[in-house]
Amino acid sequence: MNSSPTSILLCPPIDIKKDTNTGGVVFDSSLLREQTKIPREFIWPLSERPSTPKEFNAPVVDLQGFFQGDEASTMRAAELIRTICMTHGFFQVTNHRVDASLAQDAFDCMDEFFRLPLSCKLRAKRKPGSMWGYAGAHSDRFSSKLPWKETLSFGYHEAGPEHTFVDYFTSILGKDFERMGLVYQRYCKAMKDLSLAIMEILAISLGVERSFYREFFKDNSSIMRCNYYPPCQEPELALGTGPHCDPTSLTVLQQDQVGGLEVFADGEWQSVRPIRDALAINIGDTFMDTLRATCWRTMHLHMHETVRMFQGSKLPCTTASPAGCSGRDVRQRASVVHHLPQLKLIVYCAAATLP
Repeated sequence: MNSSPTSILLCPPIDIKKDTNTGGVVFDSSLLREQTKIPREFIWPLSERPSTPKEFNAPVVDLQGFFQGDEASTMRAAELIRTICMTHGFFQVTNHRVDASLAQDAFDCMDEFFRLPLSCKLRAKRKPGSMWGYAGAHSDRFSSKLPWKETLSFGYHEAGPEHTFVDYFTSILGKDFERMGLVYQRYCKAMKDLSLAIMEILAISLGVERSFYREFFKDNSSIMRCNYYPPCQEPELALGTGPHCDPTSLTVLQQDQVGGLEVFADGEWQSVRPIRDALAINIGDTFMDTLRATCWRTMHLHMHETVRMFQGSKLPCTTASPAGCSGRDVRQRASVVHHLPQLKLIVYCAAATLP
């Protein structure tokens, strides 16, 4: 079997096949890899393509003192996060207690899944209205400006059945994928614990009871998504993910070391350099809406100015693109584009739905 992951991407129009279940199209990548041009459905308008971005100086918050109960360190972290949220709401965290071996297991499981033949991946195809399953280029939802990626998504609720993930993977892919279910169950639990810790620091930074947001969000349902961005023949024409804002409360992003994540801050797109063993955090729209709905009722009068500053902050849109993940190498080494590392992101969207 070819060791390179296959992709649900566009072939020439004569090879397009209709999906009788959804009315969308399913694309085979076997011919795409042999072509020099990408299909027009993946080409984004020039005005929407990020140019070569400068590097974003993402603040780094060390959580070691918080987890060790050091109040001085905790207050420093809270003050830093408060400053971040009044500007762009995007930062990276270190010493977050998400085990590096668990993160590597999650990436290894991604590789295992996306290496599967297309016919096997389609057994996990996401059904309309469901957050669970596989999708290629979102071709079931859109017909132009398609993202150059494959995704595997699933929901997480800590109070749900203990073996939900294992049952899901074994039921659609077979018993050999039991370990994959166990890994992602553990990974989501670790992400949930980290998200609640950050919610606690956010409460401290706002001057409210430190357990307020931890308690408010602890029973939420979250979404985890594995994003795989294959190498691209013409990365300057395509995007891995289009510009968007995160609608959830908190997004935790695990980047590989290839890079490719970009944020729109200070009026321009900027690339986020991966920091080994760090996790990227973006404050989402749901948290901001919750802040508006709750803080006026819970804060004392002298805290109102802080709330106004948080409400007026400019949160970044995020995107991941082939040009961002390998643009420098692709432009310099176009003849070996298919041998470059592929970008992978694991995205955990905390509190995708409120309790």
